[in-house]
Amino acid sequence: MRSTAEALQAFEVTVGGYLVELENLTMEQLLAKPNEEEWSIGQMYMHLIQSAQFMHLRNVDQCLNGSEAVLGNTGEKTENGRAAFELGSFPPIRIRVPASPQYTPQQPDSKEQLMEGLRGVVERMKRTEIALSQAPEGNRILHPGFGALNATEWFLLVEMHYRHHLLQLERLRCCVNVVIRPN
Repeated sequence: MRSTAEALQAFEVTVGGYLVELENLTMEQLLAKPNEEEWSIGQMYMHLIQSAQFMHLRNVDQCLNGSEAVLGNTGEKTENGRAAFELGSFPPIRIRVPASPQYTPQQPDSKEQLMEGLRGVVERMKRTEIALSQAPEGNRILHPGFGALNATEWFLLVEMHYRHHLLQLERLRCCVNVVIRPN
């Protein structure tokens, strides 16, 4: 398993790529959906920001603080969770969750909203990484697919999640005819 410092450094590089990509997209391209079942690039960005802020990093905080959601040493990772952490990444497959108001992200209001959101996640990751040295190993919270994760694992998951969505970005870029030209 990679260190939290290595994961943070890799995360900053990945987010830098997302920001460069964003600079080269128009709002029309950000909002374009290949079909009704799929997200737009903008919705994918919103998903990355919201899942990091309101799920992954919130769960890190809860593990650090020992909130009532913490399982203690009773929970274990699932087979998929063990495999993801051994590989250091999600499997390169599409993960489909049925559309719902709770899960399907809204379209972004502006590119600035997305840029600020991504930068906000980076800043929170930096603050969080420092606190992880104090994390009780046994404080775990359930992930819907990976089982019981501790604060460090939730933190590492953010970087893996952002890297995983690069596959979706590539697919969506092709669907909305986005050609990125170097500056």
